[in-house]
Amino acid sequence: MFSSKPKDTAPATPPMMATPAPAPKRARQLSAPSIISADMVINGTLASTGDIQIDGRVEGDVRSVGLVIGEKAEIHGEIYAEDVTVRGKVVGRIRARKVLLAATSHVEGDILHEAFAVESGAFFEGNCRHSDNPLGDVQRPVVTTTGYQPEPDSKTPAALFAPLQPVAG
Repeated sequence: MFSSKPKDTAPATPPMMATPAPAPKRARQLSAPSIISADMVINGTLASTGDIQIDGRVEGDVRSVGLVIGEKAEIHGEIYAEDVTVRGKVVGRIRARKVLLAATSHVEGDILHEAFAVESGAFFEGNCRHSDNPLGDVQRPVVTTTGYQPEPDSKTPAALFAPLQPVAG
């Protein structure tokens, strides 16, 4: 019934453990959003390859993948993002694939979008226009000694996050 193994045999090697396949990269879903709190005031451009939640005030442009603008938040500048939810105030242009204006939103400026939704009670003053590629036809400003000049269009959203290049002059 029970048998013993001879002592001269080598110990059995444990079966190879299968290594799990690497999970697909989902940096946006796995990382927490950058948060600008209600008591924060920022003067300048914000750029992130992830999500941003703004509850404070921003005087400048905002570039991100996902953007949530809180009820008490204010942005005075242009917004470039894949997905934007506005619950607060925006004074400036919005360029995004998906835009949602919540009931508490107040937007003064033009919106270039692929998908656009407005809840009852939202305030919107400006023009909205559909685009199959709202982020592709962005011309970023280039700093020069005489002012700003538009950079040639690159047709890719990744260009939104590239550093500004000075123009020889």
